[in-house]
Amino acid sequence: MLIVKFMKDLGYDVIPVFFQTPFFGPENARKVVEQIGMKLIVEDITEEHLIMLKHPRYGFGKNLNPCIDCHGLMFRRAGELLEKYQADFIISGEVVGQRPMSQRRDAINSVGKLSQVKDLLIRPLSQKLLTDTLPIREGWVRKEEMLDIQGRSRSRQRAMAEDYGITWYQNPGGGCLLTDVSYSRRLKDLMDNEMMTLEFVRFLKTGRHFRISEDVKLIVGRNNEDNEELSRLTKDNLVLKTVVVPGPLGIVNSKRELAIEELTLAASILLRYHNKVTGEGDVCYGPNFHLDSTVQVEKATDKELEKYRI
Repeated sequence: MLIVKFMKDLGYDVIPVFFQTPFFGPENARKVVEQIGMKLIVEDITEEHLIMLKHPRYGFGKNLNPCIDCHGLMFRRAGELLEKYQADFIISGEVVGQRPMSQRRDAINSVGKLSQVKDLLIRPLSQKLLTDTLPIREGWVRKEEMLDIQGRSRSRQRAMAEDYGITWYQNPGGGCLLTDVSYSRRLKDLMDNEMMTLEFVRFLKTGRHFRISEDVKLIVGRNNEDNEELSRLTKDNLVLKTVVVPGPLGIVNSKRELAIEELTLAASILLRYHNKVTGEGDVCYGPNFHLDSTVQVEKATDKELEKYRI
């Protein structure tokens, strides 16, 4: 947000682009761009991002955040968009030393190498501290107009925001689900069981998750909001519901048809979260809400749940 405003004030035409994946969406970026009177272009990089996530060259951060490889991928895609938008170079709001994994000096260099457009990158907030790239060497950008911000403190950035009249900006500590402990654990489970496809990744943010077997997992809604979101996400998934009294919704993610033992286990776990069932109960099931079959099961115990909870 700051560098878009900063570079526009210096007379450059700027095109804001957001790269979207299942792990970070454009909602906050749209709020930001609206504040400075511009329109956001959203590019979906999910397919490439999932491939990269399986084997990031520079590894992961504290959880499953492959920040260096992720930034490199986004810059590479930005480079591919230059011709489409008749743009000459790429700017980024990165600051030297601000983030421990991706914005160290060596990490910034690694990002540039991965991007394949290293010589077209300008980081206006820190460019005075960085090696001159083509836009500076050719005089498209005047280095003396760039800034020399570095380190973890954001005091200068906040002062800039105040000067620009920017009243809202995202908490710098959040935004990417891959930095979240619980979410990363669920994603790692998909990776370990070779189920990391977009179809299954879409469910990770919602409900309680249980690993039934190597090929099968169950998601159980926590509340009505979860049930509605799971219903929206479901396409050809197996659905489980209690028969007599409405309760939590169960959705199965599977690479194959379930064995009867797997189905019974999933139904008993679902029943555990129905407050009005005390012991045994009926659970109906079927693909995509065609609930034509019923199984009677015993409610799972808390001890049993812990063996399957992700």
